[in-house]
Amino acid sequence: MFFKNSLYLFFLVGIISFGQSERSLTAIRTENPPVIDGLLNDEVWVGMQGSEGFFMYEPGNEGTISEAYTTKVKLAYDDNAVYVAAYMAHPYPSEIKRQFSQRDDVFVQADHFAVALNTYNDGINETRFFVTSAGAIGDSKVSLGRQDFSYDVVFDARISFDDKGWYAEYKIPYNALRFPETEVQDWSVNFYRRLINENETHTWSFIDRSQARETQYNGEVLGVKGINPPIRLSFFPFGQATVSNFDGETDAEISAGMDLKYGLSDSFTLDATLVPDFGQAAFDNVRLNLGPFEQTFGENRQFFIEGTELFDRGGLFFSRRIGNGPSYTPSDKLRDNEIISNTPEKVNLLNALKISGRTKNELGLGFLNAITEQTYVTIRDTLTGERRKVLAEPVANYNIVVMDQQFNKNSSISLVNTNVIRDGGFRDANASAFVFNVTDTENRYNVSGRALMSYVNPKAENSYLGFRSEFDLSRIKGNFRWRIGHDFANTTFDINDLGLVFRNNFNDFVAGISYETFEPTKRFNKMRFTLTGRHQRLYKPNVKTANILETSVFFVKPSRFAFGGNMNYVSDNDDYFEPRIPGRFVTFNQNLGGRVWVSSDYRRKFAYDAGIGYRSYFEDPQRDVFFDISPRFRFSNNLLVIWRSDFSFRNKNFGYIDDDGENVFLGQRNVSEIENSVTASYNFDAFKALDLRFRNFWSAADYREETFFILKEDGTRDLFAYDTSENDPNRNFNIWNLDISFRWRFAPGSEATLLYRNQLFNQDNASELAYSESLEQLFKQPMQNTLSLRITYFLDVSTVRSIFQTTS
Repeated sequence: MFFKNSLYLFFLVGIISFGQSERSLTAIRTENPPVIDGLLNDEVWVGMQGSEGFFMYEPGNEGTISEAYTTKVKLAYDDNAVYVAAYMAHPYPSEIKRQFSQRDDVFVQADHFAVALNTYNDGINETRFFVTSAGAIGDSKVSLGRQDFSYDVVFDARISFDDKGWYAEYKIPYNALRFPETEVQDWSVNFYRRLINENETHTWSFIDRSQARETQYNGEVLGVKGINPPIRLSFFPFGQATVSNFDGETDAEISAGMDLKYGLSDSFTLDATLVPDFGQAAFDNVRLNLGPFEQTFGENRQFFIEGTELFDRGGLFFSRRIGNGPSYTPSDKLRDNEIISNTPEKVNLLNALKISGRTKNELGLGFLNAITEQTYVTIRDTLTGERRKVLAEPVANYNIVVMDQQFNKNSSISLVNTNVIRDGGFRDANASAFVFNVTDTENRYNVSGRALMSYVNPKAENSYLGFRSEFDLSRIKGNFRWRIGHDFANTTFDINDLGLVFRNNFNDFVAGISYETFEPTKRFNKMRFTLTGRHQRLYKPNVKTANILETSVFFVKPSRFAFGGNMNYVSDNDDYFEPRIPGRFVTFNQNLGGRVWVSSDYRRKFAYDAGIGYRSYFEDPQRDVFFDISPRFRFSNNLLVIWRSDFSFRNKNFGYIDDDGENVFLGQRNVSEIENSVTASYNFDAFKALDLRFRNFWSAADYREETFFILKEDGTRDLFAYDTSENDPNRNFNIWNLDISFRWRFAPGSEATLLYRNQLFNQDNASELAYSESLEQLFKQPMQNTLSLRITYFLDVSTVRSIFQTTS
């Protein structure tokens, strides 16, 4: 009844409907497109009126903008592109910060200007195009309040300066946009101007910070009609040469492939990658994993991070499953005296494609398909040395289908299906989701949730179905807000063939309140307070596992010095996953902990972030101490260096070490972790940069006190004399990654990258080693060195065709 009445509330038509901005901007069709140089002296701009009168957005809506900071915008179009001109007055142009950066790194110490264009005028989806006062460009896709900078399209923007301020000029080709096939276009737009020194952001169309999403405040674009865009077909061929050396062996490889984009219509686009090579993807931040769940990493492959917001609906898609390690470990195929000597870390991706777009009726459609090749593991006979290969992953086909209907300029409902089919007797899987995110017409309340079904066919065993649901009801308007929610999953819910779920079998409840300021006060530009309570239960058996109470605070001063903290209390926690045997649980004692942090003003050459935390267990000797510090120094507009160090010490911690299928053995350990990382970038200009990325992570799990336990049926533990001679749980883990790269964006959409990569890894049982001693041991290991050169070139068919026509 509660669920039914809640939905009824949200579908009621409000007495006062939330309306879009009344601002409008007329775009002028031009027969003589401007030369994109940032000078704004072209005929089309000289004769156009333009629009000004920007509003305050940050730090708050109150206050007026001085005429000394007037911003004026102009909009033009033809059959090839949209053109934008921005005039940004400034009383002291020489004082505008101009830190150089590369593509999408636009929130640096430089002013920036952004065009937020919604070609469906749906209040939900828009594409943003940025340019900084140092000339760096960036683009992002915004949908339902989420901004995704992994979305990359080919556009051009240039800037210039004079004694009155600075100027920005854009060319946004239609192959960078999607819009309905109609005679008269219904578009909307907003413009953002960020001023670093003044600590302000101005917008062309007023945005009320206390309610609704930014995308709902766009102004209307008038005059765009009769567009006859050229064919949207572009190719991104690439070539890559790699030389690697490891333990005295040198390998060389040359590869080539191609990505392509094809406009099936003005609204739908096909993206494909053929014979992909992700050898220059960023390294993963690997850690020592002592827990019951798999260690996962973010996506670094461009095809799977660019323009995938539609496929993320429902949380069924975890792209690292595609091309991850083999799904099957053939331990049951081992004969006497055999071991698995080599297991591939990844499965090669043969090709992948995705089709996505949105109709004029706001229906979004998406389809993604990927195929991976057969992968074998090597088995070796320890007596004879004979080797043989066993299939660990057959040819596999991954599919996603999405339908997403948006409405009311703030709401959506979606249907999602994922499917994994593996050849032969390997497991198949299917998952489906119904997702809803509905806000009332006055943008006061939001109801969201999802219902998911999973089906797994292991082939060798019986297939099984699973179910999960989430429901949240929130107040989203004003300073004071609240949320209540419920999360449920049965014991057989499993989407891990193409999705990611760490645990199932839960029946959890949550409620939270928050207070946030949206206008600056004398002391603070922003304040936020939150209080959240969680009641966690199992589904089967129906028992409480834990109660959690947590609070946080956040403050930002006018000087841009920020600080805050959080604290949480966890009751006795019956953990059903740590023992690794179904039905067994271990009780972790109630505890209290928290963290405080500070962040200084990044506008200064030297700035820093720092934090310290502590956790104490009431009835156990365990104590956790952790702290971090990250100083940064901007030597010039070209060079920025950031160092970060994280330290964590968990003393008298205990956890799983072994089981015999019936009994579970636990060990008390001191766990130490130190992580150091350096990020440095020297930007020659907005098109060329030399980057360094370094990370060293060390962790030791020390059981030398030899305090071991056997788990009792009631979750408590008794001391036990565990024999470590055959299973030594002590761990010394150390990993080193170094990347040095030179990037050159030599033309729009085209880039050359020269990368040197250095890797070291060691894991053993020498937990007695201190950090410096472990580092010495690490450098005794064989080192992997890799040098690779990758060149990607952008070819737009319509541009190439026009060149040939002009030549002829």
